[in-house]
Amino acid sequence: MKRRTALFTTLALYLGLATPGLAQQASDTLAPERPGGASAAGAAVTGKSWMVAAANPLATQAGAEMLRAGGSAVDAMVAVQLVLGLVEPQSSGIGGGAFLVYWDAKERKLTTFDGRETAPMAATPLLFQNEKGEPLGFMAAVVGGRSVGTPGTPRLLEVAHRRFGKLAWRRLFEPAIGLAEQGFDVSPRLAGLVAAEGDALKRFASTANYFFPDGAPLKTGAILKNPAYAATLHTLADEGADGFYSGPLAAEIVRTVREAPANPGLLAESDLATFRVKERAPVCAPYRGLDVCGMGPPSSGALTLGQILGMLEPYDLKALGPSSPEAWRLIADASRLAFADRNRYMADEDFVPMPTRGLLATDYLKARSELLRGDDALPEVAAGTPKWDHARLDPPAYADDAALELPSTSQIVVVDAEGNVLSMTTTIENGFGSRLMVGGFLLNNELTDFSFKSQENGVPVANRVEPGKRPRSSMTPTIVLRDGEPVLTLGSPGGSQIIGYVAKTLISHFDWGMDIQAAISAPNVLARFDAVELEKGTSAEALEPGLKALGFPVKIGEMTSGVQAIAIGDGELRGAADPRREGIAIGE
Repeated sequence: MKRRTALFTTLALYLGLATPGLAQQASDTLAPERPGGASAAGAAVTGKSWMVAAANPLATQAGAEMLRAGGSAVDAMVAVQLVLGLVEPQSSGIGGGAFLVYWDAKERKLTTFDGRETAPMAATPLLFQNEKGEPLGFMAAVVGGRSVGTPGTPRLLEVAHRRFGKLAWRRLFEPAIGLAEQGFDVSPRLAGLVAAEGDALKRFASTANYFFPDGAPLKTGAILKNPAYAATLHTLADEGADGFYSGPLAAEIVRTVREAPANPGLLAESDLATFRVKERAPVCAPYRGLDVCGMGPPSSGALTLGQILGMLEPYDLKALGPSSPEAWRLIADASRLAFADRNRYMADEDFVPMPTRGLLATDYLKARSELLRGDDALPEVAAGTPKWDHARLDPPAYADDAALELPSTSQIVVVDAEGNVLSMTTTIENGFGSRLMVGGFLLNNELTDFSFKSQENGVPVANRVEPGKRPRSSMTPTIVLRDGEPVLTLGSPGGSQIIGYVAKTLISHFDWGMDIQAAISAPNVLARFDAVELEKGTSAEALEPGLKALGFPVKIGEMTSGVQAIAIGDGELRGAADPRREGIAIGE
């Protein structure tokens, strides 16, 4: 199985670099559909009972093991996350945080769980500024203890399992513990990222010793063991999440952060002891007879995605088609307008007032949509003036955000035999997080998702650092409903590009009629600020002349999305994974 996994991985990396034409995506590049079992790169897998898709084959197999044993979607998710923290440590793990969107089939109810990291209570808005009040450079802030927030993932796994788990808690740890103790094959992606990372990973002894055994970076196919992670998992299996948030492990996390030789941080044992997961109402937006639902603040994902789709609703994207520069003009400018609102208003609404309902209000989005009626790119975009959720004589003024989110993160989707559905996006933020390692896992650098700039000309930034606050995120775990029934669950890694990756997949699937695998595999095209970004090495590059003629700056580069999705309908589940990464789907 390990050698077959390596083959899947190699194919995935190849296909991700050589994705052909937009119009040919659905038919020319995809491997044949596989009924049941596991998918290879770029091939959907079908099932009747259950399905799981994740970013690494070993993690997907762990989830499938739980589902075959009669476990729930949440049981599978926990097992997947624990293995991802071992085999894909650069992207997520128990040292980070996550957002979970969950459909309870019995109650016919959608809910969300916020396991986002929190700022230490000793943090201030000046955390990422120098003595002159100037923002630090991004990497200068990331590496070391300063960037570490209180991890939320362990408590989220426990809270979700207590509500929706079926198997014993300890059982969910067995695949990850076995792999950590016996060893696993280092994947091409992990090996490549370690080699590319270089000096930053070598700055701290425990991290350097793990990723650079004998002074050389990990090699593809090497057998890697992690006894420290196995010991940590044994603690969590025996003691629950309390074994993470108190006791010797909590003390070691705090010591590592506060005594880091570079950028010592502020995390305290009291920050860990008081962390709580928050259950929140989902944010849903209508689109062509669908309800597109996801995580609300502190995530900007569902709001920004909902705005993009709401502004596009009046336009016939189906008639224009995926090869049309005009279609991408509409999508790009809708995205730019939504991102302008995101950068102005979106943050942790437990700390700052937000016009959450106003941002998705029909009349507001209709007015914003009218801005797209022209024939070329909007020369400039600015935040709009949505209505505030509460009557305010003097609505607060916010300056635009200056946070930088770089691609990383991981995505898990599951449908179980009882019809429960979940989408969880999970992260330690930047690749390899803070580069600090404790107990065999990496600690996040999530605090750098706050704006380094706290104010501008005396006007505060909504997403500024505050004690106990959760940084704004672009993670967009999504469940799509039609007539009150789930028809699709999906999400992606990718920093602030996540929203565009999910939007492209939804539009390709629902507007352009692509099979879900084809929709994921289609070249990435998105816009966040001024330029339209086109995926290098794909037929998206053919859009460049047309988009430039419409007035857009164009950037061409690598766009390594990692969309996982499960389409639900006609008595069938169709699992799909992004060929740009190593993920697969497994179903029966």
